[in-house]
Amino acid sequence: MSLTQELENFKNDFLKSAPTEVVSEMSAAHEQLLKDGIGENALGVGGVFPNFTLTNAKESKVNFEDLFGDNDKLIISFYRGGWCPYCNLELKALQNHIEDFKKLGASLVAITPEKPDHSLSTVEKNELSFEVLTDLNSELAKEIKLSFELPENLKPLYQQFGIEVEKYNGDYSLPIPATFIVNRSGDVLYRFLDLDYTVRLDPKEILNFLGS
Repeated sequence: MSLTQELENFKNDFLKSAPTEVVSEMSAAHEQLLKDGIGENALGVGGVFPNFTLTNAKESKVNFEDLFGDNDKLIISFYRGGWCPYCNLELKALQNHIEDFKKLGASLVAITPEKPDHSLSTVEKNELSFEVLTDLNSELAKEIKLSFELPENLKPLYQQFGIEVEKYNGDYSLPIPATFIVNRSGDVLYRFLDLDYTVRLDPKEILNFLGS
């Protein structure tokens, strides 16, 4: 089953069971983010991804150049946190295609505002073999205009579902789930982002691009 279908199935199951008022609040928050133009000025194709050094799940510093290894391209996936079920589905799907990416000359890294001790749990739970780096307070995401604040009306709803965003991430700033493919110079060759956090780039699309 493709990631796209898995995400759609999960979303449909949630919508069937979630209270009407919860679905309404989430929809309203999404519409407001659209009206506010969140992500409209985010880094895109033709731009240059900033050089960075971030902490991995084992609390070691990792820099941009080291992530390439022997490959000439790097897939950079931004996700919200291991508390997000859609993020976990995406991470698992990426892991399933890690060898396919390598064969086409690309390495993979995931970046999240989630603190290292929590991202380590995410790595272990999903058996990830690629680096997961912490973008504390979404500083890198802010630099590339990918960050936004969790809407106020969603904070109590998340707590209702046992999701303590501030506890896991340090604050309420989140990245728009997005995927970039860059070269060693940082040139953005491909970008995907969607304000609807239930929508993610299917690994098959990444493979199509890398193989073209």
